[in-house]
Amino acid sequence: MPSSEAVTKGIRVEVTSRYVAERSAPEDGEWFFAYTVRISNEGSQTVQLLSRHWIITDAEGRRQEVKGPGVVGEQPTLRPGESFEYTSACPLGTSIGAMQGTYQMVTPAGERFDAQIAAFTLSEPYAMN
Repeated sequence: MPSSEAVTKGIRVEVTSRYVAERSAPEDGEWFFAYTVRISNEGSQTVQLLSRHWIITDAEGRRQEVKGPGVVGEQPTLRPGESFEYTSACPLGTSIGAMQGTYQMVTPAGERFDAQIAAFTLSEPYAMN
């Protein structure tokens, strides 16, 4: 599925991905995918996103891990009922792959937890032949 959804402690993470043909060069073994993430706080307490941890796997089983502070240069704070949405991108060495991961969140009381990002597919249209 080019989309996924997971809820952890009231934090809903929804992702959709798409193939970006204009930035891809299949003849050179490069496929480019964009993904849009919407993080919604459906819980009862404010949370801040501290960091991200992505696991990206291509069709040949090669795994790449990406860790770092925040997302797109931000560490958004979400009060109950608020959402944050961003789009980012990922190059891949095969026409099909998958991503999944976690966002480390923290509450005002200092409680940290990992909000799950369910696996979603990166796929060039018509690559499933």
